[in-house]
Amino acid sequence: MQGISHTPAPNTMNYRHAFHAGNFADVHKHIVLLGVLQRLQLKDTPISVLDSHAGAGIYDLSADPSQRTSEWRDGIGRVYVETRAPAVVATLLNAVRALNADPHKPPRVYPGSPRLIATQLRPQDRVQLCELEPNTLNDLRDAMHGLPNVAIHARDGWEALGALLPPREIKRGLVLIDPPFEAPNELQRLADALITTHQRWPQGVLLGWYPIKDRPMVDRFLRKLARAGLPDVLVCELCIHAPDNQLRLNGSGVVIINAPWQVDETLREASAWLHERLQQSSAAPWRVETLHLD
Repeated sequence: MQGISHTPAPNTMNYRHAFHAGNFADVHKHIVLLGVLQRLQLKDTPISVLDSHAGAGIYDLSADPSQRTSEWRDGIGRVYVETRAPAVVATLLNAVRALNADPHKPPRVYPGSPRLIATQLRPQDRVQLCELEPNTLNDLRDAMHGLPNVAIHARDGWEALGALLPPREIKRGLVLIDPPFEAPNELQRLADALITTHQRWPQGVLLGWYPIKDRPMVDRFLRKLARAGLPDVLVCELCIHAPDNQLRLNGSGVVIINAPWQVDETLREASAWLHERLQQSSAAPWRVETLHLD
């Protein structure tokens, strides 16, 4: 989620992450990620994680880009002070609080997915992070400094899916594909990547994040995945607006391939809790359901 352009076409995101860090989509994506990671860690065997489009790792919400949009106020800002939350939500909130000096004041720093993953690893687990943009790569290295079992690759995330998978030594694990959506065909590319990555690593758990702007386009994306015959596909979507305006980000979606057993229950509870606090329209839907071929 770290694009560069500032003039998005109607069906693209051009998602510069510093502008959107900690927004509702970040919170939703990270809840799904942590829910899957926690389910995989119920077994003692090691897991390998690949974050193909890693981003900076940590984001300063008080810096100019974030303050210009202040999207975090309607995301992490709405739930940061909550003391009673579903367990997986509490994991995220505690991770954010660990980076901020005063848990009773609005957060100034928000962790990206690389930092969240790395701080949840057990000694036997590993994570590989891919980032190509030089300045973002330097920020990522700073954010991950001193954390064990982390490998950072200065390479294209799409290319890394073929080069780094399947893992050489660890058989279990997950892949997060969270592209910038800078091009009109990015959703199609995500579908193709999920299908081919599953073919390369059939036992891997795959997560793909997507924006919900153009509902018909999202539905075509999901139909393509359904027709590919992928196993145990779970669709997790949370909208804060009715999905009827293609010029705004209405919602966040994460599709999970090889969804772990009972993760749907965890994510359903968390999504209902989040939706109640983040929605800005009574017509904004959410769902956690198995993908079926129509």
